[in-house]
Amino acid sequence: MKFSPQHKYIFIEAVSFLYILLFVYAAISKLLDFENFQVQLGQSPLVSSFAGIVSWVVPIIELLIAGLLLFSSTRFLAMWAAFSLMTIFTAYIFIILSYSPFVPCSCGGILEKMGWQEHFIFNFVFMILAAAGILILAGMVPKVHLISKPAALASAFSVTTLFSIGLVALLFILSEDIIHHRNNFVRRFPKHPTTGKKTILLPHAAYYIAGYDKGQIYLGNRTEPLAVTIFDTSLVEKKTIHINLPKYNFPYTVPRLVVKTPNFYFSDGSGPCIFIGDTVSWKAELKMYGKAYFSILKPIDNNKAVIRAIDSKTKNNTLGLFTFNNNTALKLNGGLLQKQVDGVFDTDGSLLYNSQLDKIIYTYAYRNEFLIIDSKIGSHTSGHTIDTTSRAQVSVASIKSKNIKTLARQPKLVNKLTATFGNYLFVNAALIGKYEPEIMWKQASIIDVYNLKENTYAFSFYVYNIEGRTMDEFVVLNDRIVSLNGRHLKIEKLKTNYYKPFYPSR
Repeated sequence: MKFSPQHKYIFIEAVSFLYILLFVYAAISKLLDFENFQVQLGQSPLVSSFAGIVSWVVPIIELLIAGLLLFSSTRFLAMWAAFSLMTIFTAYIFIILSYSPFVPCSCGGILEKMGWQEHFIFNFVFMILAAAGILILAGMVPKVHLISKPAALASAFSVTTLFSIGLVALLFILSEDIIHHRNNFVRRFPKHPTTGKKTILLPHAAYYIAGYDKGQIYLGNRTEPLAVTIFDTSLVEKKTIHINLPKYNFPYTVPRLVVKTPNFYFSDGSGPCIFIGDTVSWKAELKMYGKAYFSILKPIDNNKAVIRAIDSKTKNNTLGLFTFNNNTALKLNGGLLQKQVDGVFDTDGSLLYNSQLDKIIYTYAYRNEFLIIDSKIGSHTSGHTIDTTSRAQVSVASIKSKNIKTLARQPKLVNKLTATFGNYLFVNAALIGKYEPEIMWKQASIIDVYNLKENTYAFSFYVYNIEGRTMDEFVVLNDRIVSLNGRHLKIEKLKTNYYKPFYPSR
């Protein structure tokens, strides 16, 4: 079917108008909310290392193309540029959907309401419109010009498409290499350090490890907060019980169960409230309400717990000790967590209590340091993980339009998950070391083990992924590693000369 010159003219005008509307609207939306747009790019794994440049280049190019589309003399060139830019956007979304575990939306206005699948289709449709416009405009070019020839036109489309896709892929590779660069440290991997692996499939992925004691593992449930499922170390389910919680009209947001036999703690730091009960009756009693907000709680015994909270004066992360007697008391120690950038994001990390050593362990997420603190949160010593990141690579942005502070880009994670038992600290490391095969980082989580008594690095071992998924959390029960990967609960025995199981003194 052939279109008349008038129909072709109307089509070109319509496509040009749509692109002008799209690019002007998108560019102005980005520039009006520029801080937010730059933060979103900074959090993208594809362009986070180049967020500063890209945040300016993209809206400028969009406005430039829109301007060129206004004039018939430059419309052919502008249509090629529009096709290339839309191909870049489409390739970007394809990589996000296929390879990225996270990404914020980097669009503005109404496009921000689209899901990634819808956005991909939207971009692809505009690619087709630009390609159709190019073909029509090329047909209007005199036959003497090379671009009017089908072979030259096909080559131009191929080169433009490959260049656009290649540019996105290159940015992705360079950004990943910059963020997850190799560190000059060497790990020690004993031969076959774990044995006797056993895995069971849970009914759903809402479980989390709430505690452990001797031969029992306690699982909490995010969808049923008052349910407790108990397994033994052979992963045979013993029973599921329900906590008897007094009825209060509290605004529960993220309730969390922690079992430390012979007691359990049921809390919500955003409430804030803390209930304590025993693991015989499973009946809880309210011990604290409204005294302090907290983000992490770890029980020490039946009347003490350590928390991480925001200091009302400094607005920095701090550690505190709750004592639950007749009058609940809270003691804060603002000198433990050391500020490097902002005091909140840079001091993020994991909080543990080691019963065998009667020590509180705090491991920073973004630097190679952990604190060994006495159970009264007074004195402390520090240790270091084996990587070389001594300063948190955290960049904080203030979005004035929303009156909030947030991460300007994804910081370099150093220490992911942690566990402790006996004389040891177990750290799920985030950075690859020297001489390590990259393929193993796709197949397993790497656990670095530190001797707390000697304050030294001991060895490392792998906890293998299940169905391509890394572990969500893990605990150590003397010489047993218990890990949770979605619906899979796994237990394996740690057996190596580098590790000495804990035996209480008699």
